[in-house]
Amino acid sequence: MIEQTVTVPPEERVRREPARRPVRPREAVRFPVLAVVFVCAACGLVYELELVALSSYLIGDSVTQASVVLSVMVFAMGLGSLLAKRLRCRAAVGFGLVEAALALVGGCSAMVLYAAFAWLGESRYVVVAFSLAIGVLIGAEIPLLMSLIQRTGREPGPGEPDDAAGTVADLFAADYVGALVGGLAFPFLLLPWLGQLTGALVTGAVNAVAGGGLVLWVFRRDLTARSRALLLAVNLGVLAVLATATVLVDDFEQAARRAVYGEDVRVAVHTDLQEVVVTGGPEGPPDLFLDGRLRVSGEDEYRYHEALVHPAMNGPHARVLIVGGGDGMAVREVLRHPGVRSVTVVELDPGVVRLARTDPALARLNAQAFRDPRVRVVHEDAFHWLRGTADRVRERYDVVLSDLPDPGITPSTKLYSEEFYGLVARILGPSGRFAVHAGSVTDRPRTYWTVDATLRAAGFATRPYSASGRTPGFAAGPDRADRSAGTGPGPCDWGFLLAVPGDRPPVLGLAPGGPRPRSLDAETLADAVRRAERTRGAETPPSSTLVHPRYGD
Repeated sequence: MIEQTVTVPPEERVRREPARRPVRPREAVRFPVLAVVFVCAACGLVYELELVALSSYLIGDSVTQASVVLSVMVFAMGLGSLLAKRLRCRAAVGFGLVEAALALVGGCSAMVLYAAFAWLGESRYVVVAFSLAIGVLIGAEIPLLMSLIQRTGREPGPGEPDDAAGTVADLFAADYVGALVGGLAFPFLLLPWLGQLTGALVTGAVNAVAGGGLVLWVFRRDLTARSRALLLAVNLGVLAVLATATVLVDDFEQAARRAVYGEDVRVAVHTDLQEVVVTGGPEGPPDLFLDGRLRVSGEDEYRYHEALVHPAMNGPHARVLIVGGGDGMAVREVLRHPGVRSVTVVELDPGVVRLARTDPALARLNAQAFRDPRVRVVHEDAFHWLRGTADRVRERYDVVLSDLPDPGITPSTKLYSEEFYGLVARILGPSGRFAVHAGSVTDRPRTYWTVDATLRAAGFATRPYSASGRTPGFAAGPDRADRSAGTGPGPCDWGFLLAVPGDRPPVLGLAPGGPRPRSLDAETLADAVRRAERTRGAETPPSSTLVHPRYGD
């Protein structure tokens, strides 16, 4: 048998071989993809933290708000991953549109949430809606990127390992590192430098540039001319909206603030810890709001501060410690008593004390209390300060006053705990007295009597009493929304507890020879005790500890 060898010309071999689509080296694409995953993950976590922070600020109860936002968002991310399966056939344009939508929704979330609270008086449902939308969009990112990156480079040959597992590992590593950077950038860079609203808008712009740039440059060959034009127009539109909102954010914030506080906003500042707003006319008494909650009402604040201070001053009062009280009103009442040698104020936020010193209306209301040489201000967390002071203090305090927000506000909870009261007991003299503001006794009786149970568990004997006053329509309770228009009046009383070491409840009275308060006398104090006692339930609530807080009804 004769074998015949047929020689095929080279040009004929080229014609017979199947044409291959030009490919990009996988390593050349991997780095820009991982960089964009890093940036988008950082932006996604900023959106998440922004929702938690702003909803806690607007609604209150940061634990509940964080739980709602995180749980809804994680669920929505799973939903987004499933929905992304429908876009795998057009992964490039799908990813570009997802990132544009995420930039727009996440960037505008803070403004829309604040607007809903300011003009509609309700923002809970808006928080859930944004958590759901942002979570769905974030969840769609990784599946679409996986589809894109798997199309790059050559297919593995026979016996060669598939690098899909390595690609997944790289993507998730970049995602987690980006989340770390975003989580640290939010409290240390964005909030102090840009604030909540502008910070979210700038984050959205970065998100849009990163996502759109990746698709329009690296994966441009996967797009048709029509898809490229669509993505370019959408991203430019999103950037235009975010830029316009950034320019108008100051005007928007002022309009929203007027909708919340009224037209007489005199001072509005963001300290490192909270928003501080002072309202009132040039001649009228000022109102002080901390994070949207009325802290001092110029018309009747004396009722609160007289009730807090004067019963506790009935006895030795040379050395007085005030926990909180950065507005200076409690200091003013303490200094009215003869025999006061020193007053120590432990206030976490120096911005409040600075405003109480310098604002003419507030300084007039507190009678320039911080200028008195007997007053010393410590800017520190009261719990940590007491832990470091209890063993070093040589002379015990005669009077301790707890001038703090409602115990239902989450940051205040540890200062209403059994552990905190135990620290107070260590720096209080044998005949010392401890007065505690415990929230509204009529609106939140269980919270009030939980404070009482906690004090008694820490070794104090207590005397409950209350004072009425409080401007109608405004609440100093844990939920800022209580004071929104249309939700009814806020609490109309303050609840207090006078505590002493031991098991014999103190006698509620006024210091002999001391100043005569405008709102208190022997008959008023007797009524104050009866009003509080009427709300006592048959069942004694358990005490509140750091590991098991009991407040929040």
